[in-house]
Amino acid sequence: MAVVHGIAGEWARVKGTIFGLWPLFLSVLAFGFSAAVAIFAHPRAGVAMSLASLVAIWLMLLKGLRRVESFYKGARGEEKVSGILGDLPEGYHVFNDFKAMSRHVDHVVVGPAGVFSVETKFWSEKVTIEEGHVLVGGRLPSRSPLAQARREAQLVREQLEKAGWKGQVTPVLAFASDTFAPHVVETQGVVVLNSCELKRSFATQRVLIEAQELSRIVSLMENNA
Repeated sequence: MAVVHGIAGEWARVKGTIFGLWPLFLSVLAFGFSAAVAIFAHPRAGVAMSLASLVAIWLMLLKGLRRVESFYKGARGEEKVSGILGDLPEGYHVFNDFKAMSRHVDHVVVGPAGVFSVETKFWSEKVTIEEGHVLVGGRLPSRSPLAQARREAQLVREQLEKAGWKGQVTPVLAFASDTFAPHVVETQGVVVLNSCELKRSFATQRVLIEAQELSRIVSLMENNA
């Protein structure tokens, strides 16, 4: 069994709560201000503002809860992937929510076969690759997950270089929903696969990092946590 560090999906939940509900907090503040206007200054204008603020609070609550649910869904996907990675053979280490420079990376896997940065997506629609682009339900997503995976791998490499280790970090894009039609593909320098393929994909006899060097990398990453 691999050694698992950190809690999967922790940052996604924190970020989802903050980004999903901050407009609601602003609406509540606006309601407080309008109530003060109604009491201490202009009753009619204050009542009108209060009613508008209540409508805004309701709308922001609905929108915010949908956004929070989206982040929490992603967190559940990260938990699923972390559980699968945790079943990797002895000698592997899985770092969940690894902070690389200014960004939290879903998972970083360190083992005899190398260092891997894993970006997890939990998309329910069918995922395909056409002309080098990832499509979700036949449409381009709002931002390229391939570019995101490469960027995160670069940040992990920079973080490890800063800590004292220079080496290659392989970007991996994993679909926790297992909706990636080709199952396993390498494109634009990124390994793209379903979560059900993770364990088999790591089942290799390649030894790119010897035990002593592996221990040093793990120690550097633990100190970074």
